Amino acid sequence: MRMKNNILTSLVAIAILSVSCATDDTADVIINDNRVINTTNNNAPVNPTGLTIRLSGTYTSSLNLDANNTYIVDGSLVMASGTTLTVPAGMTIKADPSGSDVYIAIAQGAKIIANGTADSPIIFTSGASNPQAGDWGGLILLGKAPSNAVTGTATATSEIGGLPYGGNVSNDDSGSLRYVRIEYSGASADAASENNGLSLYGVGSGTAISYVQIVAGKDDGIEFFGGTVNASFLSVINAEDDSIDWTEGYSGTLTNVYVKHIQNPTVSYCSDKAFECDGFNPTFGNNSSPLVYSAPKVTNVTIVGVGSGNLFQDGSNISAGTYEAIRLRVGTQGIFTNIKMTGFGEGFDLDNDITGDGVIADKLQINGILFTDVTTKMKNDTGKVFTIADFITGDGTATGTDYATWGAGWTVQ
Repeated sequence: MRMKNNILTSLVAIAILSVSCATDDTADVIINDNRVINTTNNNAPVNPTGLTIRLSGTYTSSLNLDANNTYIVDGSLVMASGTTLTVPAGMTIKADPSGSDVYIAIAQGAKIIANGTADSPIIFTSGASNPQAGDWGGLILLGKAPSNAVTGTATATSEIGGLPYGGNVSNDDSGSLRYVRIEYSGASADAASENNGLSLYGVGSGTAISYVQIVAGKDDGIEFFGGTVNASFLSVINAEDDSIDWTEGYSGTLTNVYVKHIQNPTVSYCSDKAFECDGFNPTFGNNSSPLVYSAPKVTNVTIVGVGSGNLFQDGSNISAGTYEAIRLRVGTQGIFTNIKMTGFGEGFDLDNDITGDGVIADKLQINGILFTDVTTKMKNDTGKVFTIADFITGDGTATGTDYATWGAGWTVQ
């Protein structure tokens, strides 16, 4: 009689679990049932653990991941407005290595709470047995903070997924990322639509981002499309395109940043820029009124290149000595303080007349820097006349960031 009751109880539990996954207007969740029956508690079944759960589709209810289960993202996972994705410390979430259509997106009005620790970081990675850069899309956050690609409360749409972002809520809150590592991401849908490791679209200052590392991404490591979010303790290792990228009027703070390039053994060049910085997106134009340009404050940075004699990543025009650390263009502004860079052909490459105007107005400045194995400290392609002393003060005084301390234990070195 107990055996019959036990079988019936298990079937009811499975039925309840199936219904709960099918009645919330989300995509199907496939569960491999590896439950364990507790035979020491009157044969009563316990909550299922050790399950493998595949995730994709748009979720209109919050999703709380269980550290006892395994989760695989096998398509676009979109958290809709009003929902929260909660990821416990120490969890590794794997993505099918299927390219740009596999990503996690936190839509406007939604949140992600992914708070790991130095001893138990949260890892988003490829599920391939031999993972490669570009195996999947990465993590996308979309908020309601301003972007100069649009006017007022209007919204723009993301490159991947066509999701709305932007507005006028500077302190918008998209949740929290702490001690998070994102690996083998950055798959591109086409030449104009590219995923990054972490894409931040109009993300507001109410969002907490600290201790985040991007490893071996196909495109940019972290890209800011407008927004006001402040981020700290950022590490980008071996990005094939730019490591840190901003555009569309981004105006937050970046504090304690470590970038390391690794020579690609299969080609004759290495990573692209450590920083690529635009005042606005020239595809859409600067639609803010009055005009607003990107103007972040960047403090405590160490950039490690592969040597001044190596090559800039540009398959159509590879030439020695043009390997750049930081490119400043399309009117970007910004104050860089305590910057240490090693092993580049060019330290700073400035383009566009509006960028030059920022230097002359003291809105684009370098305060404290240490160059090691850098052939050309500044290249002025702006069309405006200024000296290196107008742009850089405190040459030889910087110490960079203490990555050995804050990156210990949870990062890939």
